[in-house]
Amino acid sequence: MGVSTTTIEKTLPSEARVIRVMPNTPALVKEGAAALSRGSRATADDAQLTAKLFRAVGTCDEVPEYQMDAVTALSGSGPAYVYMLIESLADGGVRCGLPRDLALRLAAQTTLGAAAMLRTGGHPAAMKDNVTSPGGSTAEGTYHLEQNGFRSAVIGAVMAATNRCKRGESTT
Repeated sequence: MGVSTTTIEKTLPSEARVIRVMPNTPALVKEGAAALSRGSRATADDAQLTAKLFRAVGTCDEVPEYQMDAVTALSGSGPAYVYMLIESLADGGVRCGLPRDLALRLAAQTTLGAAAMLRTGGHPAAMKDNVTSPGGSTAEGTYHLEQNGFRSAVIGAVMAATNRCKRGESTT
């Protein structure tokens, strides 16, 4: 849960320039995703310097303060969601006869590779369609995910985490 720049500014001297940043744990391996928002007295130069620091360990985008709870829910909590996906993929591989270590390696590398492909600028839906052969195993697997609410579960997780952030801010 974050503390708004307004709340931070109230506790500091009046000339303090505040930048709020939400990094995530992949910054530990220089693959982080951070976002920042400026307080009322922070300058564009302050934001640029802060972003430069965080870009040393990943990406950093500037967003309006009102979007920081959603940032926290998406990229702050997002690694946990991805770890659950990787663990689930590996569990599926084990259920289908793969050794655990191989299943986990394949699941992790598949996720890493898919993320790298997205960086080329394609849309996830188009990339999914490129992998999906009509009547094939991917079509069957994605159908099963859709039938079991995969998208709505992930969207719901981000919304629930955002709402939790908002409730946390309102109690401080």
